[in-house]
This record gives sequence, structure tokens and C-alpha cells, in this order.
Amino acid sequence: MKAVVARALGAPETFALEEIEPAAPGAGQIRVDVHVAGVSYVTALVAAGRYQVKPPLPFTPGGEFAGIVAATGPGVTGFAAGDRVVGAGFGGGFAEAAVIPAAAALRLPAGMSFETAAVFRVAYGTAYHALVQRAALKAGETLLVLGAAGSVGEAAIQVGKALGARVIGSGSTEAKRAAAEAVGADDTLDSHALDWRDQVKRLTGGRGVDVVFDPVGGAITERAFRSLGWRGRHLVVGFAAGTIPALPINLALLKGAALVGVDYRQFRELEPEGEAANLAALFDLHAQGRLSPTIGRVYRFEDFAAALRAASENGPPGRVLLRIRP
Repeated sequence: MKAVVARALGAPETFALEEIEPAAPGAGQIRVDVHVAGVSYVTALVAAGRYQVKPPLPFTPGGEFAGIVAATGPGVTGFAAGDRVVGAGFGGGFAEAAVIPAAAALRLPAGMSFETAAVFRVAYGTAYHALVQRAALKAGETLLVLGAAGSVGEAAIQVGKALGARVIGSGSTEAKRAAAEAVGADDTLDSHALDWRDQVKRLTGGRGVDVVFDPVGGAITERAFRSLGWRGRHLVVGFAAGTIPALPINLALLKGAALVGVDYRQFRELEPEGEAANLAALFDLHAQGRLSPTIGRVYRFEDFAAALRAASENGPPGRVLLRIRP
């Protein structure tokens, strides 16, 4: 079978599409014929060697993918050849077949396409875990989403609306703000505006926001934390801006506010029952038509390097996909 192989982490142009022997699934594992792989900012970070955890080499990128079960290993129950599934892991998706633990796969709802599935689980799982378990977002509260047109930003807008919140999206371009409004944001802000905090105050009647969803980091983090109201919660999701900010901790005291970390990878590993319950709720919301990722660019398998580049750049809105099989 063909797979993208990285002998060293770094520029995607140094990776190669190689012919390798497909592995047989071991105990508790399944082999999935991959149809579509999601290509996210985190996918690109891991492949570049810039993520907080480094994968062993050689490495095949692709932590999120959808396809059809081809074979099951000893002891596997609940899956059979022919089942449509979505898989998640630290890598392996940029290949015609991937072997993963059965526990890392979910059977797809009948109404969910491979394209949607390949970019659904991690982004929406992150947003739901952040807003429900970590922030305890309540109906009627105000949620401010930074990086609103990004993958997890879009998911946070839709999940926030489904939970009954008023949602303000912040984006750096007119196109990104329009994309945030298209998926449900009640109001949007230009993240480069000099009066950004004044706009937040006007939109909240001077009281500030209840929850900040922050996958961006950099300079906007402090501005957003200062825009929290009393007992506000600031969710630390990631650092797409490339800079980890330093925050004056007296701000938390003055606002009775909380700085809350969100690590979906560890949540999946340490609380699998919690993730399963969250995903069941998310699949229900998708079936109701309330959650739907925006698909942007779809790349051919052989154009994997361009797909990784696109995911790592601050480009137009919409998710990036790699089509492994026609």
C-alpha cells in the first residue's frame, strides 16, 4: 500500500509517498481502508516537529481520518469488515490503510459523510469538552471565540450556539468574520482593531464576556482576559499565533476569573468514557443539523505536502482534506 513517510520531522517536501507492507491488526486492533484524512494545524505542527510531543520515526502524519474497516484483530468486538468508521490517533492517516486500536475508532452515523467525519471528531470534541466540562458554559451567557474562522473556532461557535450562548467571533479578515457569521456567530470583531476591547464592552453592555475560547495565544490573549466579566473563564486551547503569552495573574484576582487549560489529547486518553459521551452528544447535534464543518480545500493524495502547507498557513476559511481514495 502507499503511505506518506517522514524519515525526519520538518518541511513536508522532505516526506515521501512510499510503497510499504500493510500491517495486520493485532489483538484489540482494526485495519481501516482510509478514504479521507483531515489536515489540521495540529497535523502540520506534529509533522514539522513543532508540537509539544514528538512522534517516533519513521512517521506517517494524519491524526484524523475516515474510512471502512478492512480487518479486525483478535478480541475485537463491535466492529466488522465493511463498517464505516472515523479514527483518531497521533498519526497514521496519510496512508491507504491504517491500523489503530479498536477503542480509537467510532462507527459513523448513517448521515455523516467521510469528508465531514475526517474533520469532525477532534475539532468538535475539543470545543465540546472545553465549553461543557472545562467552562461549564450556560445558556444565556456570552462566549467570545478567538480565531473564529479556524477549525476549533468554527466548532466552538456552533457548539456554543447549540448550548444556548450568545457568541461573539473575532477574526483577522473580513472573509474570516463573514465565515464566523455564516456558522452562527451573533456578532464579530476585527482582531486587529485598535478599539477591540471597547467593542467588546459595547457588545456586552460594559459587563464583559463570560467565557473566552482561545486557540490563538499571542498578544490578543491578554486583551481577551481583560475583557472577561466577573467570574469569567478563559479557555487556553492553543497558540496558533506562535507565541505563548505571559499574563499578569493579578487580573484573575481582580475579576474573580479562571484561566482554564484544555488538552483534548489527554482528555481522550485519561477519560475515554467522558469522550465517548461527548461524541454521542455531538453526533446527535450533527443529526439535528446544528453542527457542520465548512469544507475548504480538498487535495489529492500525492499533493500531501501542499495540504500540510495549507493547514499550517493563515489562509482562507474552511477545513483542509486529503483524499486518499477516489
